Amino acid sequence: MSRCTIIGAALIAGLTATTATAGPLTFDAALAAAKQHAPSLRARALGVDGARAARRGAGALPDPKLALGVDSFPISGPLAFAPNRDNFTWARVGLSQEIPNAAKRHAQQARADTDIATADAETLAEARTVEVQTATAWITLAYAERRLVALDAVRGRLERLVRTSPSAVSAGTGRPAQTLAGRQGLAALDDRRDELVSAVGRTRADLVRWTGDPAPTVIGPVPDFMVNATQLRSALTRNPVLAVVAAQVGQADADVRLAQADRRPDFGVDVSYQRRDPRFGDYVSAGVTIGLPLFKSHRQDPMIAARAADAAKRRADQEDATSHLAASLDAGLADHVMHHAQWMRSKETLEPLARERVDLETASYAGGRAGLLDVVDAHSALATAVLETLDREALVAIDGARLTLTYRSDPR
Repeated sequence: MSRCTIIGAALIAGLTATTATAGPLTFDAALAAAKQHAPSLRARALGVDGARAARRGAGALPDPKLALGVDSFPISGPLAFAPNRDNFTWARVGLSQEIPNAAKRHAQQARADTDIATADAETLAEARTVEVQTATAWITLAYAERRLVALDAVRGRLERLVRTSPSAVSAGTGRPAQTLAGRQGLAALDDRRDELVSAVGRTRADLVRWTGDPAPTVIGPVPDFMVNATQLRSALTRNPVLAVVAAQVGQADADVRLAQADRRPDFGVDVSYQRRDPRFGDYVSAGVTIGLPLFKSHRQDPMIAARAADAAKRRADQEDATSHLAASLDAGLADHVMHHAQWMRSKETLEPLARERVDLETASYAGGRAGLLDVVDAHSALATAVLETLDREALVAIDGARLTLTYRSDPR
């Protein structure tokens, strides 16, 4: 084994050194781990908890106010600073309660309900995003490792052939420069191998992010998602992304009703106890306050118009999101068809031709009709064809996972 191959193997070993402490992940196990670990899902769940907690206080009366004071305390004249000599000074203790109108309190409760609905919808949408990203990371890592194995197979075959070139030179059937061409070809493949090792490390890091596994390894078959365009299109209206936008429309409508409630008067009640000198007796006072929204055209109406414009904007956003989602699905389906056709072309035509070329060039080299450089070129082309086939197969698998998981109607 060459020095570069040994170094590459050491890098792979370093990347997978800690996998003994973490079990291999099947595709379904990776999705389950992501649902338990993803910080974004925990954040969304806490958002739901916060919205539900806030709902309990929505529409409640404001806190009452306690008033303490001294009224009619003399500071001038013959009775200045002698309140015990007159009958006007008293100590006062009062309690007041503001009472917003019923429409406003009901609108506050409705707004809190829409906050909960939005938080729930965002949680479902984030769960689907996490699932899609985890699936993509798992499939990408699986194919990154397959590429490495495939390249090693091509390199090993070329290396065995290059080992025979010195003996051919000694026997006089080969030119000395051929040994250099073989070593150059192996070095070029080693460069490509280093890139694949790096790709394995990057994709593994991506899977760590979603699953929380410090050193994940993939195991088991890559799932074969059957992409049904008709079913996916029919499920668009139930997509979590649109549910989030619809919930935001509900929030905007609730804000309109809350602004409209300001056109109605609020109320307040207060009661107080005034204590005077015992010679004159004590008093109790009670009263009601009523808000007077007299200048609606300058105060309430502009706010209502602003909230109505926000609601109209949300509806326009909802329409845009619906059309964007449909367009994204159609584009994804078109790409999936293209990627599948390209994969089949690589699998059934390009890669077999590259393998046949290697066989022919190797046979010609053994018969003295071709140089080692021709064999090296054939092996390089085969490596490209093999990796291209795996790249295209990975795209097909990722397309299937992304389309099915993103646009399906029911939870998986």
